[in-house]
Amino acid sequence: MATRQAAVTAAGTALLWAALALAAAPAAAAAPEPERACTAGTGPYQRELETQLRLPVDGTQSPADCLAVRAFQREHAVTPADGYAGLATYRTAVAVAARANPNAAGACPVRGYRVTCVDLARQLLWVQSGRRVVFAPVPIRTGRDDQETRPGMHEVYWRSKDHRSTLYDDAPMPYAQFFDQGQALHGRPGPLFEHGGSAGCVNLTVADAKRLWDLLQEGDAVYVWGVKPGTED
Repeated sequence: MATRQAAVTAAGTALLWAALALAAAPAAAAAPEPERACTAGTGPYQRELETQLRLPVDGTQSPADCLAVRAFQREHAVTPADGYAGLATYRTAVAVAARANPNAAGACPVRGYRVTCVDLARQLLWVQSGRRVVFAPVPIRTGRDDQETRPGMHEVYWRSKDHRSTLYDDAPMPYAQFFDQGQALHGRPGPLFEHGGSAGCVNLTVADAKRLWDLLQEGDAVYVWGVKPGTED
C-alpha cells in the first residue's frame, strides 16, 4: 500500500514540475508580419529617381520601381519608406550620388583650411579641408524665392546651440551657426522639406546639424554658390 501511494505521489510531482516548466517556457515567437505590397503611385520625382537608381527611365511607377525606391528609402532612413518618389527621397539620392566626389565640378574653393560648401543648385552641403571631404554631402533646404540664401564666401561669426528665432515666432533653430547677417546653418525639427524653402537659412536635419556643430567653430569658412531650383529670376 505504501509503495503504491509513493508511486502516485511521485507521478503527481512529475506532472506538477512539467506544468511549471511549461508555464516558465518563453512563448513561441510570433510569425513575422508578411511584407506589405508596394502600391505607391507615380511621384513628382519619378524620372529623376529612376535615373539615380538605374531603373528603366519612363517616368511611370511600376511594381519593380516601387520596390527599388522603397529599398533605397529603408537603406537611407527616409520616412515613410513607402516607395513613393517624393522630394525627400530624391534629395537623399542626390546626396548619396555625390558622396564619391561632391566637388567634381570644382565649384567650391579648395583651401588649406575647412570650407563648408553650400551648393544651392543641388541643395547639398559638405565640408572639405583641402581636397579631403571631412563631412560627407547631406541634403539641405535653403532660402525660398525672394529670401534666397546669399551667395559668396562667408565665415561663421556666432554659434548658438539652443537658439530660437527672434524674427519668426520663436521658431527653434538648434545648433545654429551664423555666417551672414542673420543667416545660419541650423537644424530644422520635423520634415526638412516642408513649405518649399527657408527664410534664408541653410536648414539641415537636426542630426546632421549636430554633427556639423561638433565639427565647425567660429571663424570657419562657408562658401555658398549657385541658384536653388524655383528661385530663378
